[in-house]
Amino acid sequence: MSQSGHSTDHQTDSVSGRLEYASLSDVGLRRSNNQDSLAVMPATSHKLWQQRGDLFVVADGMGAHAAGELASKLSTDTLPLVYHKLVDRTPAEAALAAVEETNAQIHGRGQASIDFKGMGTTTTALILLPYGALLAHVGDSRAYRLRGNCFEQLTFDHSLVWEMRAAGQFQGPVPDYVPRNVITRSLGPNPKVQVDLEGPLPVSPGDTFLLCSDGLSGPVKDEEMGMILSSMPPAEAVRALVDLANLRGGPDNITAIIVKAVGQVWQTSSNDMPRPRADIRPVNPMIWIAMGVLALIGLGLLAMQNFIPAALCLVAAALLGGGGLIYRQGGEKKGPPMNGQRYGRGPYTVVVCIPSPEFVQYLAKTLKELREAATQADMTVNTEGFNAILNRAAASNQASDYAQAVRYYSQGIGFLVAEFKRQGKSRPGASRR
Repeated sequence: MSQSGHSTDHQTDSVSGRLEYASLSDVGLRRSNNQDSLAVMPATSHKLWQQRGDLFVVADGMGAHAAGELASKLSTDTLPLVYHKLVDRTPAEAALAAVEETNAQIHGRGQASIDFKGMGTTTTALILLPYGALLAHVGDSRAYRLRGNCFEQLTFDHSLVWEMRAAGQFQGPVPDYVPRNVITRSLGPNPKVQVDLEGPLPVSPGDTFLLCSDGLSGPVKDEEMGMILSSMPPAEAVRALVDLANLRGGPDNITAIIVKAVGQVWQTSSNDMPRPRADIRPVNPMIWIAMGVLALIGLGLLAMQNFIPAALCLVAAALLGGGGLIYRQGGEKKGPPMNGQRYGRGPYTVVVCIPSPEFVQYLAKTLKELREAATQADMTVNTEGFNAILNRAAASNQASDYAQAVRYYSQGIGFLVAEFKRQGKSRPGASRR
């Protein structure tokens, strides 16, 4: 399933034997249209999962008019289609080729119309296979993994800030002279694109992956995202993350996909990774004809008890056949090596994200501000339902169960944000931490 940003938000969530996942795309508070797109394509059978894995994609479009929206939609439509067509290639080879083909198609559409010229999009794709997680990435949308209390950014931002820091031009906080919103790589503007591959990274039961556009990773800190992911199931967490980004001004479209690995199916050894196959080189048909003729002559001589000539003919036939097979299979290996090695250098950042009393206090303060804003706007609120959430949040906080407190305060925030939207009131902003 592919979704683009034609309305305010889209949400999907599901639970399967190996995954819990949810997705949400929201226009934000300062944009008139949603230029983000997403694709959610879990494998429909165990066999397909073993061969191609579960596929999830986030894209953030750029361009005037409807160009950015078209670019991101082309990405989330084209990439999965091409990836699943390339069944004769390993998943890594297919992912790389799919992103390159997607770039070519977006570039072609941009060149064909003055309205779409130069359009582009970020693209981050997550493929969850039995032997690990594989990522294909261009731009500054991000992929994270929560494992235990560690929240890791698995992708490298193709942005001026990250490129300059990687080049050693500055350390620590970003200097004021460095623009923060310049990306250095995207799909579409150029006929060719360099694609980052990351993984395969091991997957264990409980691992939670987050794909998101910078509309989320900009306003919300990594440790806050990690605390929210660790405190509630994907369907609740994806809404809590989008609500928090909007409460901090919602300066951009916000898109998030959360995928949690569940069940013992994820215990598969990385030794089961597919190996790269070689190109099949054509062998001159005369080789096979000569081999057949020699074999027939050898068998004839053997029948006439001419043993030495027969042996020579049969040995020559075997040598021709063996040489042909070796030549046929001796082409270059397709794609980078998969035998015990992996692509990329991620994770690129790691933060510890144990739910904290400070974050709980911040959420409680935000909820209080929302409640006061609802009163000032003369909103009608289901007091009984809201108070029940508040009581659970306060009890969890009192018991120092900060994960549950984060969950319930986030539910309260979501409750009021939904009421603002339902009753047609402007959603208020909240101060940053």
